[in-house]
Amino acid sequence: MAGADLTVLPSSARVVALTFDAGANADGLTSILGTLGATGTPATFFLTGDFVDTFPARARTIAAGGYTIGNHTQDHLDLTTLSDAKVDAQITSAQARILAVTGQDPRPWFRFPFGARDSRTIADANDRGYACIRWTVDTLGWKGTSGGQSAATVESRVLDGLRPGAIVLMHIGSNPDDGTTLDADALPRIVAGLRSRGYTPVSLDSLLS
Repeated sequence: MAGADLTVLPSSARVVALTFDAGANADGLTSILGTLGATGTPATFFLTGDFVDTFPARARTIAAGGYTIGNHTQDHLDLTTLSDAKVDAQITSAQARILAVTGQDPRPWFRFPFGARDSRTIADANDRGYACIRWTVDTLGWKGTSGGQSAATVESRVLDGLRPGAIVLMHIGSNPDDGTTLDADALPRIVAGLRSRGYTPVSLDSLLS
């Protein structure tokens, strides 16, 4: 997948990848894992090195659940503003911390903080053994109610944006201003809505087959 910056899974089947970014806090994680576990839904979690160091038990719980884990850099910086050496440090430091804390190597899955990338940084990630994964639909749940969102808007954005191979971006943490966890709140209805429309949730590891 050299040079790849995937916004959709290369599949014509009615599959969808639910992905969760973790960098700020773990406020929505218990609810998210509860929903995924109760419904038998696979998902992929992109963790920063800082997250696994701050919340090691939570990171290990994700790994113990059998969920796919990806690399979201060490400190969630805009890599396009950094030198190649610093980009490399952000990727390799996170990889080392994720592996040390969870026992799981995040390769080959990488997500750029803020989605900020260019041909140079994509090549940097590829050189470290990663495929770059963006998204088809951003729920905007991270904006919280203070940003005009709700669990209902999160649900509708996902279901209205469905297409074969869609990659959905959600977040583990709460909004820093209002403390809401809209992605976690909406997840039960999202999973039910996907399946009622004939879509099967898959992890990114399905790409390897």
